Amino acid sequence: MNNYVAALLHEREGYLRRGRHDRVAMIDQALRDIGFEHDYLPTTVETASVDLDVETTAKKKPTRRVKS
Repeated sequence: MNNYVAALLHEREGYLRRGRHDRVAMIDQALRDIGFEHDYLPTTVETASVDLDVETTAKKKPTRRVKS
């Protein structure tokens, strides 16, 4: 396996982990274009996702009144 094919397979794996199936299809097409047919079925990879409930706004500081 040459370096180009290895790089494409590595990139494909990363897209699978991120759930970017549209990009996986593009990599598969690129592999077919160079004549590489594969039976590569990745195993299910469990990834952690953290959903933080973070308040994004803060209470504004009161402004001072200027006496005229």
